[in-house]
Amino acid sequence: MRNILGGIRPSSPRLRAALVALAIAATSGTAVAAAPASASAPSASASDGLARDTTQFKGVNWADPRDNFADDLLQLSGLSTSDTYAQTYAKSSRIISAFRANLGANTVRLPINPYTVNGAYWKSYRGVIDAASDKGFKVIVSYWEGTGAQKDGFIDDTATYWPMWDRVVKAYKNDRHVYFEPMNEPHGYTETEWADIAAKWLATYKSVPRNQVFVSGAGYNDHVTSVCADPRLKGTYLSLHHYGFWKEYATYDQWVADLKERIGSCANRTVADEFGAFMTTGLDYNKKTPDNNFINFMQAVTDTFRELKMGSVYWPGLRTDDMYSIQTLTGTTDRPWLATTNQSGADRLAWGWGRGKPVQD
Repeated sequence: MRNILGGIRPSSPRLRAALVALAIAATSGTAVAAAPASASAPSASASDGLARDTTQFKGVNWADPRDNFADDLLQLSGLSTSDTYAQTYAKSSRIISAFRANLGANTVRLPINPYTVNGAYWKSYRGVIDAASDKGFKVIVSYWEGTGAQKDGFIDDTATYWPMWDRVVKAYKNDRHVYFEPMNEPHGYTETEWADIAAKWLATYKSVPRNQVFVSGAGYNDHVTSVCADPRLKGTYLSLHHYGFWKEYATYDQWVADLKERIGSCANRTVADEFGAFMTTGLDYNKKTPDNNFINFMQAVTDTFRELKMGSVYWPGLRTDDMYSIQTLTGTTDRPWLATTNQSGADRLAWGWGRGKPVQD
């Protein structure tokens, strides 16, 4: 049996499931039903160092146009891998300011991988994290696997994964704005295997306060009940992903029920650090439209985040040529700024974050 805590990924990696397979698995309820222990899962308390809820996280993802799956340097939309630290910092400062001005965001989720961190480019890429932290943003740094044969839900290579985290933790363990997410969508592992890896990460980096760690839900981050129930992961935040394309159609009430099932009793530790819908196709998310799956989805999840006092981080805040992107680049290459692609979508984000107005009948 492959050693999931050390050694190099096998030469014949399992390929990542297709989106169709994901939709079938996600809508079947199988993954959620596999973790009935959530009913008695440990909850956050003052002794955990966690807040009463996760409403302090109001954010967006900033992504590479390739969806962050890369076998080379990550290049966030609007940036260049040829930029110096100073250039990266200056551009990032403007984009972070635009996230705040346009959306009221205070959190950004950023990808990392060994190519980006373990080489010379790390000095420049740190300009993104530093700019966001200096602006007072909460920064979630998350490991993303590679693409092609590497895109299989496993850590690509533990021989480069752990040195990557060594370098990131050393740089930011004392920055209370920075949060660490050991892996994005660890769907190659069983629930137990993934919990073992997350527990090893915590044991390896004991200097990182647990309330600065986001443990991804099992599978495609599609339920947090199993990681919430594991006492070894106590005191961490939990990250959930939820998407409208997981169902061909569902009513508003069905989307609410689906989301709550994936969260179980763990809302006070959970942040939805990916969720999204079409933003460049003209949909009006401020109007009830029961026959539209994506409008039902966005209204249901943002209402539920508000009800459960959950933080949320929209996917994506900025990703070039992504129809889900709620911001688009404007300005010049050296002085970028952002424009909102769908104001009604921004209104739903604000509502989920505790501001604004509900959907009107």
